Amino acid sequence: MRRGKPEVRPILPDTRHNSVTVQTFIQHMMLKGKKSLATRLMYDTFDYIQDKTGKPGVETFDAAIKNVSPVMEVRPRRVGGATYQVPMEVPADRRLTLAIRWILAAARARGGKSFAEKLGAELMDAATNQGAAIRKREETHKMAEANRAFSHYRM
Repeated sequence: MRRGKPEVRPILPDTRHNSVTVQTFIQHMMLKGKKSLATRLMYDTFDYIQDKTGKPGVETFDAAIKNVSPVMEVRPRRVGGATYQVPMEVPADRRLTLAIRWILAAARARGGKSFAEKLGAELMDAATNQGAAIRKREETHKMAEANRAFSHYRM
């Protein structure tokens, strides 16, 4: 068991858009420490989105993150011998992390094409409330709604 919470390391904003959210996304995208590749893919994705929609890629990205972020989720809570799925509000930092995780998983699951195109397509879908990441959020909200009866067991 941990004695205390580890300190949160500050994340510096990315160079092109001066956004901490974009930099966080790049760090989650990164595989095997290849940050320059992840950064290049992210910026290629923004260019792809701009070509397709005519709007800046960062705007679509922000809209997608906002749409995919869950408000409620269920957390297991043991009471006596039973484990209840208790609906809880999602803290802001976890909200962002879940949204990033779901968007990346959905983009990686898409077929064919380059990763920049797959991620761009997923972000555009998420910005218009469609796609696999949005479905995942809806699923999470549905679970929380279904287990509302156990909300008095909050932690």
